[in-house]
Amino acid sequence: MARIESSFRNMVIALTTVALVSALLLGFTHLQTAERIAENQAARQRAAIEQVLPEFDNDPMEEAYEREEFERLRFHPATLDGEPVGLAIRSYSGQGYGGDIEVMVGFTPDGTISGVQVVQHSETPGLGDAIARDRFLQQFREMDPAEVDLRASADGGDIDTITAATVSTRAVADAVQRAVDAFETAEGVE
Repeated sequence: MARIESSFRNMVIALTTVALVSALLLGFTHLQTAERIAENQAARQRAAIEQVLPEFDNDPMEEAYEREEFERLRFHPATLDGEPVGLAIRSYSGQGYGGDIEVMVGFTPDGTISGVQVVQHSETPGLGDAIARDRFLQQFREMDPAEVDLRASADGGDIDTITAATVSTRAVADAVQRAVDAFETAEGVE
């Protein structure tokens, strides 16, 4: 077999070919997995809604809406026999150690936080990922936002800070506060 001459032209051709083949493979993989990824994200959100709200019989995912004054927040109303029983708000914070953190915050009609679930995060495994554990999240259950300071205890607030994950704790508290502000501004459960 003849040896191919090593020249600048041949190197550019080889690198371009490798880059094109890699791009085509990545694009094909994305097309094959995009639908499944979207389904998994929707399933995580549905599960989070079920965990943060009292019993309901409607489909909060189907009835979800956004309001232009609340960028990136999504409201999921819940009803039982046609009566409002709660509102889940998908909120976020850009202050996480590993990037954005998305949470689902549930409210009862009187404004009490019925629960918080982390929907998505990129926090450090073994440290910051403790924000998604029930032990941390249960402190938000049955919480009246008017009676607590929704800042991390490291900052003088009432939210217990996770050891070695203060930044992650602050981010969750920020996301919950953003949801509380939206709930109060939107005048609660409709």
